[in-house]
Amino acid sequence: MSAFYQIFHDTHYKYDSPVSLAQQLAHLWPRSSPWQRCTEQALEILPEPTTRRDELDVFGNPLTRLAFERPHDELQVNARLRIEVMEKPFLDFNLSPEWEVTRSALTYSAKPMTEDILEACRYRFESPYVHLKRSFVEFSQVCFPPGRPLLLCVQALMEKIFDEFTFDDEATQVATPLVEVLERRRGVCQDFAHLMLACLRSRGLAARYVSGYLLTQPPPGQPRLIGADASHAWVSVFCPASGWVDFDPTNNVQPALEHISLAWGRDFSDVSPLRGVILGGGTHDPDVRVTVMPVSA
Repeated sequence: MSAFYQIFHDTHYKYDSPVSLAQQLAHLWPRSSPWQRCTEQALEILPEPTTRRDELDVFGNPLTRLAFERPHDELQVNARLRIEVMEKPFLDFNLSPEWEVTRSALTYSAKPMTEDILEACRYRFESPYVHLKRSFVEFSQVCFPPGRPLLLCVQALMEKIFDEFTFDDEATQVATPLVEVLERRRGVCQDFAHLMLACLRSRGLAARYVSGYLLTQPPPGQPRLIGADASHAWVSVFCPASGWVDFDPTNNVQPALEHISLAWGRDFSDVSPLRGVILGGGTHDPDVRVTVMPVSA
């Protein structure tokens, strides 16, 4: 079973004063996987960049590097995608290895590690937005009793975050420390994903941040509004028996056909849809409009 989507991701910057030089990094190409493929893609950029280079970043995500060497007072970046998302095989969480066994497999012991274990280890440590602290271990303590299968533990942690935190898009900013998110019990999908990562990594487990999109449904009787959707974020945890398994703490679900992956890394800083450095510009805020539309095959 598959689902097909047309995605529009439009970003517009209007600067208070001209920008003379700029370097931008765009994570707006979706990566391919066994459960997802991109059949059409286009990236429209105004003004036209002086140079553009498409490559893969260190995590294997498609990355577009843009350089602007002429003055400009606005920037428009429009991504157009057509995606097929395929159904993932069923996983029996009861059959996953005990969480302590998984932690041991990810711990250096002077023995050769398999390639998948080595790859997973890069997602065990601190990153710019995810710090490892005792408070995260204590918060998740009830979810990790001795001998419990790993994926059941992660599912319990996802449910705990969903039950105890309130979605509030005015409670935090991108750089709000996780300890404050934990204290306030409020935030957005990015905060909940970072919190879940901190809880897992603080226990020696490997987990990565997934950036993407989520199909949202309009209120009953209302049409789907163009530009009313948003980027989304969730977590993927490494399980030696199953590979990487996704969890969405914002919605308390295991991502399936309505989740579209864009990129993954250690945290948001690795996979921001568009970020860069500019000379000039004054104050400026992006106007971002995202539309996710189901389409026929």
